[in-house]
Amino acid sequence: MSAASCLLTEDQFLCSICLDVFTDPVSTPCGHNLCKTCITEHWNINVPYQCPNCKKVFYTKPELQVNTFISEMAAQFRQSAQQKASSSSSEQQAAKPGEVPCDVCTGTKVKALKSCLVCLASYCETHLEPHLTASRLKRHQLIDPVENLEGRMCTKHDKLLELFCKTDQMCVCMLCTVLDHKTHDVVPLKEEYEGKKAELGKTEAETQQMIQKRRLKIQEIKRSVELSKEDADREIAGGVQVFSALKESVERSQAELIDTIKEKQRETEKQAEGFIKELEQEISELKKRSSEVEQLSRSEDHLHLLQSLPSLNAAPPTKDWTEVSVRPPSYEGTVRRAVNQLEETLSKQMKKLLELKRVQQYAVDVTLDPDTAHPNLILSDDGKQVKHGDEKKNLPDNPDKFSVCPCILAKQSFSSGRFYYEVQVKGKTDWDLGVARELINRKGLITPTPQNGYWTICLRNKNECKVFTGHPVCLSLKSQPEKVGVFVDYEEGLVSFHDVDAAALIYSFTGCCFTEKLYPFFSPCNNNGGKNSAPLIISPVNHTVYMFNVIKNKLM
Repeated sequence: MSAASCLLTEDQFLCSICLDVFTDPVSTPCGHNLCKTCITEHWNINVPYQCPNCKKVFYTKPELQVNTFISEMAAQFRQSAQQKASSSSSEQQAAKPGEVPCDVCTGTKVKALKSCLVCLASYCETHLEPHLTASRLKRHQLIDPVENLEGRMCTKHDKLLELFCKTDQMCVCMLCTVLDHKTHDVVPLKEEYEGKKAELGKTEAETQQMIQKRRLKIQEIKRSVELSKEDADREIAGGVQVFSALKESVERSQAELIDTIKEKQRETEKQAEGFIKELEQEISELKKRSSEVEQLSRSEDHLHLLQSLPSLNAAPPTKDWTEVSVRPPSYEGTVRRAVNQLEETLSKQMKKLLELKRVQQYAVDVTLDPDTAHPNLILSDDGKQVKHGDEKKNLPDNPDKFSVCPCILAKQSFSSGRFYYEVQVKGKTDWDLGVARELINRKGLITPTPQNGYWTICLRNKNECKVFTGHPVCLSLKSQPEKVGVFVDYEEGLVSFHDVDAAALIYSFTGCCFTEKLYPFFSPCNNNGGKNSAPLIISPVNHTVYMFNVIKNKLM
């Protein structure tokens, strides 16, 4: 039986109701074992009667008998488990390496619970009992268990070290203060302990503060590295962009140079072919006459020669070829002129790029203000995108909100200095961008002119870019911009619009007089049945440095 029980586990002797080892186990008709009390109470509450394990229903309450075999096995298992628990408990009480053992225990040394500074001994829970009950021993000073209690005694007087000499910075006993440290500054050990502990606490706080400062410095350095990497990535991207454009320009100029030279060569060849064709025609005519003359000159008939001579064809007209020649075209200076033209083109392009770079340094963070949005407009969660929706939201009206035109302002306002922001308009057929005064009329139809407090540029029907200066002015652009930069110089009275990708100035309002706060202004315009569903996107500004001098040196 004992051998068999060793092969069994606790799970096999657990009641599925109380989850404990069986007590008076009984078997159900379906073969499952449970505590008699557990299943009886279960069936007293739940009707019809059902097995908790397999859910089999019994329509009459089964008679239950204690399963003696299972009962014996459970009792034996419970006894074995208790013995193991008791053994485990004893093992846990035994002192482990590094723990202070009881000085009284014989055999297995149990872990000490307290140390006595009077007895200079450490005691486990059992042997500590006299110190907790005997009145004489209750007066002894107990501390948490420590090793080397002899080290707490004065080696000279064999007394407890319970005082501290500040003069000699050492622990002393009562006799020391009377003899060797009579005139010294002596305080109780506890007092010095508390003072030193406070100093250690202050030192620890200062150390933690130093650690924190260094952790912050590490974060600062890591952030600097991250920013440096971002700048490096930006510069690499910008450099690749510039040199790619430069490579394309050089290849284009090279192709144009080759085409120019080849065209001159083709013209030379064409001229030569014309001369040759003309000469061959004259040669053919002359050969024909030569043949006729030769044939007549061979005649021995005097009469025939003289009669035929008048009818001989006249000599064909010929050209004086003395001064005619084919001169090879001169290519001198062709390459130099091509390089100069390329340099001039690149110089103009770099000036545009540097001008864009100049205004980009005034970039500001702009977010859309939902309180000013027309009810049909849909904003992104980060306030950086806006588009027109087909359904008008039922929102309470307020003086700041645009009521008719699908417009919106930014949260940020500017009343001095310079500022710049960029907006992606890619994929849109209609849009409006610019700045507006704070006190503009936001109700009803809007004419976005400077007189009404608007300095804007707009796109209509995908290809009509225009501004309103009092009347519409159409702008002639090589291509429609995909990203527009808006720059404002408040004191200078300047509002300029830039094609970011082409680094080209689109239009500038000059001589403006600003007296109010200015707000960035946006209108994604109507959805137009999905044709104009793309959003306006406020984009982060890419501060790219264009190395004009480096590029120029590469060309020379």
